[in-house]
Amino acid sequence: MVVNLNPRVVSFHYTLKNAAGEQLESSFGSDPLMFLEGSGQIIPGLEEAIKMLSVGDKKVITVKAAEAYGEIEEEMIVEVPKDRLPKKDVEVGDRFHADAGDGHAQVVQVTMVTETHVTIDGNHPLAGQDLTFEVQIDSTREATQEELQHGHAHGPGGHNH
Repeated sequence: MVVNLNPRVVSFHYTLKNAAGEQLESSFGSDPLMFLEGSGQIIPGLEEAIKMLSVGDKKVITVKAAEAYGEIEEEMIVEVPKDRLPKKDVEVGDRFHADAGDGHAQVVQVTMVTETHVTIDGNHPLAGQDLTFEVQIDSTREATQEELQHGHAHGPGGHNH
């Protein structure tokens, strides 16, 4: 185990499964995911476990909901009149941006539709779920000053926003 006090840029492959063992996504077969340690680019529970890994390490990591996308916040589930929605023909599963009330847009998902109202949920789709990641560390390197200043990892060739 290598413990590095300087933030690293870590590239890793992963397969994400829910508590039922269903595969939700995977990076294997494509580019690895890259992140700057301590920047909040990946969920906290996964980042904490990856901090202890080195290049070539493979590990199965279970992350509790609270350290993943959080618990379900009931106040983020609201019923609104249909006439207040950006489109009139919404269906369960539709997603759109809604005003979060603080000048920012928030992605919400339609969970129920009646004749006059729609229930929308502002929680992350994976909120309230324990998740399992099968990870393989592809590469690590010390973060550059530019990455530390910008607060995120830069890909090959440098700064690509």
